[in-house]
Amino acid sequence: QVQLVESGGGLVQPGGSLRLSCVASQNIGSSYSMGWYRQAPREQRELVAAITSRGGTNYVDSVKGRFTISRDNAKNTVYLQMNSLKPDDTAVYYCNAHWGPYNYWGQGTQVTVSS
Repeated sequence: QVQLVESGGGLVQPGGSLRLSCVASQNIGSSYSMGWYRQAPREQRELVAAITSRGGTNYVDSVKGRFTISRDNAKNTVYLQMNSLKPDDTAVYYCNAHWGPYNYWGQGTQVTVSS
């Protein structure tokens, strides 16, 4: 079982930046694809960004050019750099690790974009 712990959320003004981190309890580098999802109140959880074990990335259209996902396999950590934040980015952000039938979630970190 992989445990995921997110950090880095908080309150930021529109146009600001945050960097989320997700630390895994075991080695994720060789197999796991990693992703960041978010869920706003009364909305379904959506995939924001994902990165494969080989470093390939994809993003939801609404964050392209503003968010960057990266991973440091030596530290079992995945990051989400979020720039030019908008109020619509307000949500709980969840880290996900996926490999074959295995799918793990973190507890989430709140991101609030407001003036």
